[in-house]
Amino acid sequence: MASPISISVHKTPHSKIKGIDFSSLVFGKVVSDHMFVADYKDGKWGDFRIEPYGPMEIYPANATLHYGQAIFEGMKAYKNVKGEVLVFRAEANARRLNESAKRMCMPQIPEEIFLEGLKKLLDLDRDWVPQEKGSSLYIRPFMFAMDNYIGVKPSETYRFMIFTCPVGAYYSKPVSVKVETTYTRAVEGGTGEAKAAGNYAASLYPALLAQKEGYEQLLWTDGKSHTQIEESGTMNVMFKINGKVITAPTTTGTILKGVTRDSVIQLAKDWGQAIEERFLTVAALQEALEKGTLEEAFGVGTAATIAFIEKIQIQGKDYLLPPYSSHSFSKKVLAALDGIKYGEISDPHSWIIKI
Repeated sequence: MASPISISVHKTPHSKIKGIDFSSLVFGKVVSDHMFVADYKDGKWGDFRIEPYGPMEIYPANATLHYGQAIFEGMKAYKNVKGEVLVFRAEANARRLNESAKRMCMPQIPEEIFLEGLKKLLDLDRDWVPQEKGSSLYIRPFMFAMDNYIGVKPSETYRFMIFTCPVGAYYSKPVSVKVETTYTRAVEGGTGEAKAAGNYAASLYPALLAQKEGYEQLLWTDGKSHTQIEESGTMNVMFKINGKVITAPTTTGTILKGVTRDSVIQLAKDWGQAIEERFLTVAALQEALEKGTLEEAFGVGTAATIAFIEKIQIQGKDYLLPPYSSHSFSKKVLAALDGIKYGEISDPHSWIIKI
């Protein structure tokens, strides 16, 4: 079937791939050869192209630099034993990008442009998808304002791009987290559910303070009372207490609608695992830790897939969780997700696109 859009391709004359050590990849440090680009002006998307990854020109008055109209997505591609490239839930990321675009007063990117640009880019750079289990090709689609104007208003021009990075594991070991009750990530009516660049900028300072204390991530609480657990810095978070898995709902507009989160919930339902989308209070979490009824705590997200939590700090006190070896549900769901992503087991929900 012919592509619904015409994409020009300018290949790099000098691939970087031979100089890359795929056995020691640092997350986000190595970028593949090419990038997909599309520009929005006069009310429509056009000039679809793939070109060598490299710098681009913007003016000092670029609207994004001053007013932050920037959104992004994160997804991954994998290789199966046949060497085929498999992409996990790309349609879900395309839909979520457009939800973010709506909140940030940006134009929608038609799904066929998102997917066709992605497929052509991955086909061209398929050799960059690592073959090793545990490694993958991280995919970064993003959109930002392009107006050369510093008036406070939505831009009239935008650029959509996709580039990719071969990556290893985001976390190489279980993580320690701190419950944050001073700073706020998001409040109702804000931009918390959008994957907007500014949300992450605002989180950097409190995250840095926690890192200086020895914690890899924060557990963010609600912005009004700081009594309810919402999500972690780079992922949604789940807790297994007395046999039930609990995760915060995404109905308040303050929590990212994670694709991995949605996948874990679906697998739990497939298996008959009790799972509840409700807020867990800090007090209830502390009680479960003290009584020993908290069986597992883990982050869920594209970068880490499943990040096992080994220690939680609440109001200055550290609580150690049961050892990783006893984490039955999170280990099972990680194995299932990896099996689907690498094409090792069946894909009952048609989550995989084969390139």
